Amino acid sequence: MPSKIDSQKQFLVPMIIIGSLFFIFGFITWLNSVLIPFLRQACQLTDFQAYFVTFAFYFSYFVMAIPSSAILKKIGFARGMSVGLAIMAVGSLIFIPAALSRSFPLFLLGLFMQGTGLTLLQTASNPYVTILGPIESAAKRISIMGVCNKLAGMIGIFILVRLLFSDTQALSAKISSLTGSELENELNLLAQRVITPYIIMTVVLSGLALAILKAHLPEIEPDNEGVDASKAASKKTSVFQFPHLVLGVICIFVYVGVEVVAIDTLGLYGQYQSFDLSTSGKFSIYSLMSLTIGYLLGVILIPKFISQKTALKTSAIMGLIFVVGALLTNGWASIAFLVLLSFAHSFMWPAIWPLALNGLGNFTKIASALLIMGIVGGALLPLLYGALADATNRQIAYSVAIPCYAYILYYAAKGHLAGKTN
Repeated sequence: MPSKIDSQKQFLVPMIIIGSLFFIFGFITWLNSVLIPFLRQACQLTDFQAYFVTFAFYFSYFVMAIPSSAILKKIGFARGMSVGLAIMAVGSLIFIPAALSRSFPLFLLGLFMQGTGLTLLQTASNPYVTILGPIESAAKRISIMGVCNKLAGMIGIFILVRLLFSDTQALSAKISSLTGSELENELNLLAQRVITPYIIMTVVLSGLALAILKAHLPEIEPDNEGVDASKAASKKTSVFQFPHLVLGVICIFVYVGVEVVAIDTLGLYGQYQSFDLSTSGKFSIYSLMSLTIGYLLGVILIPKFISQKTALKTSAIMGLIFVVGALLTNGWASIAFLVLLSFAHSFMWPAIWPLALNGLGNFTKIASALLIMGIVGGALLPLLYGALADATNRQIAYSVAIPCYAYILYYAAKGHLAGKTN
């Protein structure tokens, strides 16, 4: 009995540290939904240009997915987490000269650096969730980390909206009446509002990087995968010989794309639906609540009551229904349908991964890296939405999600079986 208590104490501090990291993931990631309308106004951008915020952030996953594994092999997982935090701190620091010069390219560089650090941090910290404690309770630990992530997103959005959009109506009216140097001066003052929160973020991230170094987290072996490759996998010479994986990478691409579109476009879409930014900037908090409720429901239902593929089919059908609802309604009803999209998305990530990785044996690690690269959908689909919004309007632009949900439904029904024999 004492040894069990000692074991629990041994895992407590590392779990608190990892929980704080997942909190950071959420805090940084979901701030994009606030930065998009803010930078659109401060830097006088079109919708298409504004969505380069998500492009810069999520493109880093595509660039860093495979290099992250190589870096972690060289320096270890614990140090890798510290390096990831340090890179994120540098990204946050870049926001200061970006704000002082009101330079959109510099803001994008800062976001890319944050995404780069986050990719390394996630690649390093995810395995700890499973090894810190009994494998039987790993699902519970994963759900706790997921809640930390979403809770942080809600808090971050709430704080940043209050800091950046507290006087949005008066400020927008003032900016629209100014020209020349007066307009430039007002926009410069607006851009500088991000300096204080990002200085605080830099200090916190730097402090956490040092804390991780001193925490002496247990090291894990990245190559500790058994030689249990399935017979099917042992006959393959390339990861691209698994059609269900290739289709799964595309599925992750479209899923992440529509998830980012559903949340990060809400601020500007709220404006289109005649809400002011101090109100519409908080709509993404409701989306994260919806995502969290669905996430917890998924932990309870999958796979005990419904299978992963059934959950994915249901999610895709809900996505199609909700996006059509958002296209056909206006005001609060349309916003509610977009918020419900996040509920539909909550089942997708945990369902796509096991279906895509099934039966890959020794190819599992490189396949996982390819799936992480699929997160680049979060970089490209918002740009497509932005281009469509500029060409038509911000509501019609949501039609970009329809083929995405149709593809996810195809993958759940047939795509995950591609290339498999009974």
